Amino acid sequence: MPTYISLMKLTDEGARNIKEAPQRVANAIKTLEDMGGKLIGMYSVMGEYDYVGIAEAPNDEVAVAFLLGLGAAGTVRTTTLKAFNMQEFAAILGKLP
Repeated sequence: MPTYISLMKLTDEGARNIKEAPQRVANAIKTLEDMGGKLIGMYSVMGEYDYVGIAEAPNDEVAVAFLLGLGAAGTVRTTTLKAFNMQEFAAILGKLP
């Protein structure tokens, strides 16, 4: 499955309700799993972002649908990167002319 790295920032609403964050994360993990995805890691971080999540999804469409739902909930904004492991990267390089 494709891998995605999401950088997340709390919205004002998310910060006001920070004590609910563990339950929101648990609910999001369940939603992702119900959509066929899998959480690899979830971290609270210091600096420009508040969380970093690493997940797998069956395809880009599922990943986008999940992330749109996360944003629509109003507690985080995401910036997401599609990641390629080294074997995938090598295969991409093998297609260069």
